[in-house]
Amino acid sequence: MALQHEDGYWCALLTADTTLESDYILLQLWLQPPVAGAWNPPNRPQIQRAVDRILSRQLADGGFNIYVGGPSEISASVKAYFALKVAGLRFEDERLARLRERILAMGGVQGANSYTKVNLSLFGLYPREGTPSIPPEILLLPGGLLYQMSSWTRAIVVSLAIVHAHDPQRPVPQGFSLEELFVPGKSITFESDDSWLSWRKTFIQSDRIFKLWEKYGHARIREVAIRKCEHWMLERMKHSQGLGAIYPPMQYSIMAMDVLGYAPDNPLRLEAIRHFDDLMVDDGKELFFQPCFSPVWDTAIGGFALGEAGYGSSPALQKATDWLLEREIRRKGDWSVKRPNTEPSGWAFEFQNDWYPDIDDTAMVMLAFKHMKAGNSAAQEATRKRALDWLLAMQSSDGGWAAFDVDNNWHILTHVPFADHNAMLDPTCADITGRTLEALAANGFDRSHPACKRAIDYLLKTQLADGSWYGRWGVAFLYGTCFALRGLQAMGEDDHEPHIQRANEWIRASQNSDGGWGESCASYDNNTFTGTKSTPSQTAWALMGLLAGGDTYSSSVQHAVDYLISGQKPDGSWDEDLATGTGFPRVFYLNYHYYRIYFPLIALSAFVQAQAANR
Repeated sequence: MALQHEDGYWCALLTADTTLESDYILLQLWLQPPVAGAWNPPNRPQIQRAVDRILSRQLADGGFNIYVGGPSEISASVKAYFALKVAGLRFEDERLARLRERILAMGGVQGANSYTKVNLSLFGLYPREGTPSIPPEILLLPGGLLYQMSSWTRAIVVSLAIVHAHDPQRPVPQGFSLEELFVPGKSITFESDDSWLSWRKTFIQSDRIFKLWEKYGHARIREVAIRKCEHWMLERMKHSQGLGAIYPPMQYSIMAMDVLGYAPDNPLRLEAIRHFDDLMVDDGKELFFQPCFSPVWDTAIGGFALGEAGYGSSPALQKATDWLLEREIRRKGDWSVKRPNTEPSGWAFEFQNDWYPDIDDTAMVMLAFKHMKAGNSAAQEATRKRALDWLLAMQSSDGGWAAFDVDNNWHILTHVPFADHNAMLDPTCADITGRTLEALAANGFDRSHPACKRAIDYLLKTQLADGSWYGRWGVAFLYGTCFALRGLQAMGEDDHEPHIQRANEWIRASQNSDGGWGESCASYDNNTFTGTKSTPSQTAWALMGLLAGGDTYSSSVQHAVDYLISGQKPDGSWDEDLATGTGFPRVFYLNYHYYRIYFPLIALSAFVQAQAANR
């Protein structure tokens, strides 16, 4: 409760890897190019602090990882090398030399992902022919192809297509290059598979056609496509704190406005830069960037946690509820392309992002409303009904729920050359589906409702052979299993059913000797549970899952409670340094800094409730 903002919301720090600081330095080079071959930006002290932040995360082998405890990763390492070198580290610097050796050992710059290569190509540092085409003409194609991509990919692709179409070759400091990162003799082009006919090969051939079009295509058609992309981008910057309200498209939107000729003092451009700079955190010790803000998510989970702990009548929760009511989205966004007749409602993750309300946040708000009461009960009830109708309308045809869209499952798009950010689609998943079921149950729905029945069937079909569920938005199988079990419990699933018992046994078998649970982000790479040291948030998920599965007495449950109680600090919080949030599996992970607090609170409250019910 002490962490609540005076306006009523909670908003934790949301931190990630060094790629954000590296991309920040790249953007500064774009906006403040060298003069007479020398790069002396006026915000040099700020850039130096970003350099210090990057260097503080360098590994012993010289590289950079994408999650604490993880191995060096090629794209993060290449981005860091570019940023450090362009910011002034000398070629002979031991830190840069170790990084260079590690990059070459991992396959050189040729092994980086497509977005890293595209960024470098904008400065002539990677051959354009080795980067994927991102044609603005995608908005001219029939069939709404753009809306078959995930919402975040959409925002990146449209803004980056504008930049790419202008084929900029921005200057770098005199004598600067990355030639030392190229592995001699290794191809710079896309790798295909060996089959004579495959979607991957088809898209690579298509990319060659797009490159010919860029050279010889009709200039008028390209100009129309660019203008349509510009309109699309500017529309989605309205009623939002930056394009998509997340780091990558916000960065690319600034670059897009630059190539489109928006003057440095243009109000739209200045606003875009201001929103981007707002993501910067300077705590006096170090400077770093957040990928976005998470106030709705934090407020809904924090409010639910306090309600579960018996603080539902607290004035703090009424204040939080009033804040949430003011942020219900009443405009149609991209989701309405597939649901044009649905009344808009829902909540976004961030302070303002009206084009992209998401199902997970909306379900969490609906679940929190079980405890949270607004000052205006009539307004809350009207909002609740709209939001529930919106949630039901956003169910996908397979019975599950995704994050932002319905039936966003064109798997052929994962073979597009620029799809290696592993987030081309927004698939349904067990964690969101389970949470939505729990939210529906808290609002009077039961398993007799057709939508609930389909969602229960979805969860039963997606349970893995070992008893776990895959978690898309949290690391990883512990997260998916926890919220699948909670959703099933809320729908009255008998905990004696074999699938519930298999899940319980899987959780118990994954417990660490200290009584807690820990799961590495490497689970996504290995496609199976990969244990690591115990964390408070993951221990809480495991405990919540066991309790939802009917296990209230086992030694595993007792040891989990002991682990959480013994690890609590005097101020009421817990320490946690590992990433337990998932942005894009295998690519980008998140540290939600309040996960370590409110999930243990929910778990311990659930334990107390279970013990009281069994007396």
